[in-house]
Parts: sequence; structure tokens; C-alpha cells
Amino acid sequence: MIVTTTPSVEGYRITGYYGIVFGEVITGINFLRDIGAGLRNIFGGRSEGYEEELLVARTQAVEEMQQRAAAMGADAIVGVDIDYEVLGQGDMLMVTASGTAVTVAKA
Repeated sequence: MIVTTTPSVEGYRITGYYGIVFGEVITGINFLRDIGAGLRNIFGGRSEGYEEELLVARTQAVEEMQQRAAAMGADAIVGVDIDYEVLGQGDMLMVTASGTAVTVAKA
């Protein structure tokens, strides 16, 4: 499935629109990663634990969005946007991927 942030796909024309599709992931933040992130905040450096958590959540959200688009009969998603939110007392992360499910054909 073609997934793009652009409103069109180079070399293709959109032949059908199926509506907006979403993929959402809400995940808890591991307290050990919080400790590591806190230490990195003091001493500097990147928080690899949080980065890994973001990567996994983002990948899952995009995959869920693709599954929902495929179930509608789409073979591409255009205009993709990914949003991040912190929920609760900062111990939950929500990643949402959204876009427009379409079918495309070679131009």
C-alpha cells in the first residue's frame, strides 16, 4: 500500500475516495525508561528508551491505518498526518495516524 503525506501520488491518478482512516495507539510509558530519561535530562543525551517507544507506537498506528484502508478497498493513503499526545499524568502516550483512503491507477 502506498502511504504518503502528499495529497497525490507521483505517477498515479486517484480513481476513488473512501474517506478518512485512522490508526490509534495508546501505550504506557515504562517507569524504568522514565528513570533513564530523567538521568539524560540532567546529564544530557538522547533518551533511547522514549525514542524506541515512539518508533514502535508510530509503526503500529500506521499499520493499523493501512489495515483499515485495505478493509475499505483502498490501495493507497494520501495526506497522512501523525499526531502525538501525552495522556493522564504523563504516563500514557497516544499516537494517531490519519489520512484519506484512496484507490490509484498508473497515470
